[in-house]
Amino acid sequence: ATMRVYGAEIVSVSRDGGMEEARDLALEMQKQGRGVVLNQFANSDNPQAHYLSTGPEIWRDTRGTVTHFVSSMGTTGTIMGVSRYLKEMNPGVQIVGVEPSPGSAIPGIRKWPKEYLPSIFEEPRVDRKEMVSQADAEETARALAAQEGIFCGISSGGAVAVALRLSKELRDATIVTIVCDRGDRYLSTGVF
Repeated sequence: ATMRVYGAEIVSVSRDGGMEEARDLALEMQKQGRGVVLNQFANSDNPQAHYLSTGPEIWRDTRGTVTHFVSSMGTTGTIMGVSRYLKEMNPGVQIVGVEPSPGSAIPGIRKWPKEYLPSIFEEPRVDRKEMVSQADAEETARALAAQEGIFCGISSGGAVAVALRLSKELRDATIVTIVCDRGDRYLSTGVF
């Protein structure tokens, strides 16, 4: 509804086609002159923004003690930019990508089919991938709201769930993750 306020035409795709169908349709519409695709999946400004801002902020705020960075993998812009910056500062920082477990549908976290993998993604920048279930992501998002006053979305719940899991297996670690979406976007889903 918000996009209509800006004059956008809303075009739905099938649930089964999901994000992949939406991307294909948007690119086709652009070819037809019916729109412009900013393409966060291929736009180098996406990871660059995190290289210039998020990475330095994490380094500064942890005084260079960050040992692990946990990031949901959607467009992969955040994990690519932050990884590049943190690895330049300390090659030993471990970069952990979060993907949904089989059967889970978590908005903002994807396990991309090879043909749809964002072109900004560089596999060597991720040291480890961890899966999170939809149930764990949703439960963690609810817990963050109720116990910490952080009203975040499901992808953030997934990233925090993985960060908490890592905290149980690691000693003397400084684990950083990002709450990158808002919970109010999910009120109609029944998660909260």
